[in-house]
Amino acid sequence: MKKYIAELIGTMALVLVGCGSAVIAGQYIGVMGVALTFGFTILALVYTIGPISGCHINPAVTIAMWINGRINSTDFGYYILAQITGAVLGAGIVLGIASGSAGYSIAVTGLSLNGFGENSPGGYSLLACFFSEVAFTFLFVMIVLGSTSKQAPKGFAGLAIGIGLAIVHLVSIPITGTSVNPARSIGPALVAALREWSVVPLSGLWLFVAAPVAGGILAAVLWKYVFETAVSQPQEIIAPDLPAGQ
Repeated sequence: MKKYIAELIGTMALVLVGCGSAVIAGQYIGVMGVALTFGFTILALVYTIGPISGCHINPAVTIAMWINGRINSTDFGYYILAQITGAVLGAGIVLGIASGSAGYSIAVTGLSLNGFGENSPGGYSLLACFFSEVAFTFLFVMIVLGSTSKQAPKGFAGLAIGIGLAIVHLVSIPITGTSVNPARSIGPALVAALREWSVVPLSGLWLFVAAPVAGGILAAVLWKYVFETAVSQPQEIIAPDLPAGQ
């Protein structure tokens, strides 16, 4: 139960701080500020709840860990349930805070929803947004799998994961608003739908569930069947020939 609570709190924090930075402070900090906020948040969370749950806080990461045998099927289901619940709570808190401003309107300012086509920040097509989410989730999950592998330097996973998430956001925020995390997309979309009593915020949600899951599965399969073997059987390091007496 401690693991599931940690995943709930961690995902809530990621949505509250990350999405909150876009909704509440976006006009002041810009794309770079939002990207760094997401990165710094997960960096801090890796060292906070990592020892408890592994700090997945992302269904795409949980799926990859399950495929690679790092968690069992029971944890797999409860982790994803905890992550979605935490994301909804985080988005609800963001809405509650933002609504305290007289100038806030969810219809105008939004709730950091992801989108494609006319809902894409840069007007990118559905296909471009799908490929973006698959590719960037693939890269992010590869970073997670590699930095947390047995052969990786100990104590540096948080830095690699935090920097990786920030970089992903820097590039993809103009494309989709950046998901690479189904829970991060589901939470704000559900809260916005309930707030507006409308299914419109849910209309494009399928892409931000399907694409990150696909990217996570691709990374998991590649890591398991290609790189895991290389990590478990590292190449022998051969010392150079030295002159006699050295």
